[in-house]
Amino acid sequence: MMRDRRLRQGLAAVSVLALLTACGDSPREEKAPPPAKPALSVTTVQPQTLDWPQTLTAGGNVAAWQEAIIGPEIANHRIVEVRASVGDVVARGQLLARIAPETVEAEFAETRAGVAEAEAALAEARASLERARQLRDKGFYSAQQLSQAQAAAETALARVAAAKARQQSAGLRKSKTEILAPDAGIISARSATVGATVQPGQELFRLIRGSRLEWRAEIGAADLSRLQPGVPASVITPAGERLEGKLRALAPTVDTRTHTALVYVDLPADAAKRISAGMFARGEFRLGAKPALTVPQSALLLREGFAYVFRYEGGKVQQLKVTPGRRVDDRVEVTGLDPASRVVASGVGFLADGDAVRVIEGNEANQGK
Repeated sequence: MMRDRRLRQGLAAVSVLALLTACGDSPREEKAPPPAKPALSVTTVQPQTLDWPQTLTAGGNVAAWQEAIIGPEIANHRIVEVRASVGDVVARGQLLARIAPETVEAEFAETRAGVAEAEAALAEARASLERARQLRDKGFYSAQQLSQAQAAAETALARVAAAKARQQSAGLRKSKTEILAPDAGIISARSATVGATVQPGQELFRLIRGSRLEWRAEIGAADLSRLQPGVPASVITPAGERLEGKLRALAPTVDTRTHTALVYVDLPADAAKRISAGMFARGEFRLGAKPALTVPQSALLLREGFAYVFRYEGGKVQQLKVTPGRRVDDRVEVTGLDPASRVVASGVGFLADGDAVRVIEGNEANQGK
């Protein structure tokens, strides 16, 4: 009887305990949160300080160093021959065109005859003066008559000088029937045509003197102080060739609208074979070497107009804002970064500030690939 009572009490206690457990009132052990799993496996690198050349990039037009305008010096004469065309390389004194010489030759012949006539008159006047002197000594001529003979001789001499001057002018005009190159160079334009009547000041040809071209680069006012004559420059042609030149001069004024100034770069002698005047070209000025703190370009994250790198420290990455500068091959200069830092080398587009990462060595990274 007693034993049955104790058995019923034990069963009741077990039922109550089971009920309490089902209702959640029994004490439970708290479980620790699982450890954070690394977001990404990465490799890290340390920034390198390298001696890199300083360059200043610019754009501008290629132009002739000097361009001569060639025209006629006589008027109202026809062109009978043209011997040069655009693109021809000519030498100094080379015949470019010929003007009809008939009229000018006739003028020259007329002035030559005028010289002969004036010289004959001078000879006669001098003979008359000599006779007048002889007769004056014998008392047959008065002093007034002798003075008249002497004045006639001097007048005849002056007429000879005037005739010779006209002959010289006609000879000069005759020589101008040939249009000659004033210097060696390249014909850049031609308007001369056979049969056209020429006028003084009319343009017949344009000549790039010495076949020399120059690059007229536009430089911001703030960068002018970094340049001086003699600085080496490279110009990239539209075909991708690189032309080496030197800065010759800086313009003394700055455009008030664009705040830029022109600088003039002499191009090599054969530049006209690889680039044409009037073309736009880009290039750079080499300003000497300067140390640069560099990281791989793959370590740079461009986001919302700014550049960042991810510095690794204590199993996590910290996003740091940097300022990019010069770029050479696959490396880029940055400022605002501690040279002793280690930064994520690649895959930065998948990271966020504070992410936990697992660093792998170079061999392990290569095996993963």
